[in-house]
Amino acid sequence: MTSIRRSLGQLGEQLAADHLAARGYEIVTRNYRCPSGEIDLVTRLRDLWVFVEVRTRRGNDFGTPEESVTAKKKQHVMAAAQTYLQAHAAPDADWRIDFVGVELSYKGELLRIEIIENAVNQL
Repeated sequence: MTSIRRSLGQLGEQLAADHLAARGYEIVTRNYRCPSGEIDLVTRLRDLWVFVEVRTRRGNDFGTPEESVTAKKKQHVMAAAQTYLQAHAAPDADWRIDFVGVELSYKGELLRIEIIENAVNQL
């Protein structure tokens, strides 16, 4: 991954984390990695665990952030979420997976942030 792409992803994750925190989500962990995959943000919303995949795009040459979520990515996030819950002694906890789309202009200005709740069933 190029440093420009990594920087774009980090900026998107920070904007998403700030946006979620402003809406009452508690950011528990960032960039959780396990053999099953990676989760950008592990959060809590009251008694609910919310595992968040952040997709950031600059411009729309390659489609929207939401369009970049593949079936394979959904499977990896689901498996990583289950691994996280097992590792943290919460296998029976209520949880869901959200996707956050972050769209920036070519100048790096924020155009929109959209939270798609329970996204595995929607995208």
